[in-house]
Amino acid sequence: MHGGATAEPALARRLSWRALTRATEPYLYTLPALLLIATVMMMPLVIGLSYAFRDITLLDPLSGGFVGLDHFRELYADASFWNALRNTVTWTATSVALQFALGLMLAQLLNRAFPGRALIQILVFLPWAVPSFLSGLNWAWLFNPVVGPLPYWFQAAGLTHGTDNLLSDPQHALWGPIIANVWWGIPFFAITLLAALQSIPRDIYEAAVMDGAGPWTRFRRITLPFLAPTMAITILLRTVWIANFADLIVVMTKGGPADSTQILASYIFTQAFQRLDFGYASAVAAVLVLLLLAYAGALLLLRRLLTARF
Repeated sequence: MHGGATAEPALARRLSWRALTRATEPYLYTLPALLLIATVMMMPLVIGLSYAFRDITLLDPLSGGFVGLDHFRELYADASFWNALRNTVTWTATSVALQFALGLMLAQLLNRAFPGRALIQILVFLPWAVPSFLSGLNWAWLFNPVVGPLPYWFQAAGLTHGTDNLLSDPQHALWGPIIANVWWGIPFFAITLLAALQSIPRDIYEAAVMDGAGPWTRFRRITLPFLAPTMAITILLRTVWIANFADLIVVMTKGGPADSTQILASYIFTQAFQRLDFGYASAVAAVLVLLLLAYAGALLLLRRLLTARF
């Protein structure tokens, strides 16, 4: 009896050890990849964010000391930062909304069979293959009244009173990079939403038609619910990308005129590589990271609540 009582705890320990080994085995297989990702991605992120609490100026050999929250206090009183933040919200929200709306319309169109569909698909997806730097140069040329046609088209359509360069008007200059960004980013939504549309069973639409559902009812009751998961993740990804995307603005306007097109991403570039103040640039970057994390968390929470409700 005594020997059997002793063996039972030993057997239980061996079984629990086997269960623990089986539970952790998948994580052990992925551990090298996780360590590599942490080394390549997380370490530079942590080091970069640490610069926000230090005085790092390349032209000052004595810089590098710990300054605590001084950069964030300076940032709070910086009118240029708040201007860049407002422009970032306008730039991101407008670009995402227009890209999504036009991308959904194109996806709906390409989801139907019609003559020349393959050619239209190539033309729709072509902007995504153009490098952003080259796209910015092309659009800057198009907005230039000396060599570009857009100012004359806008005047003929009654949108402007003259043929001035839109990019030189502080009141409307931000619309130049937004138009270029919408053109460049539409294919992303068109591709992803088209793939989601093609995965919807056709018999559901046929049953809805037999029940007397009209086009709007079918779109609202069938298409949108099936597209909701894809819409949530694509809008989240595109919002984060566009908020960090300063290529077009740097190429087309360099943040001007009078900082009217300056967004946080381009403001970080200006502080770091033109003023060489890496400490302050890192503080602005830290704020941008926190804002995007808060946005992502709120969007994912909203998606979970809506999923649980419906």
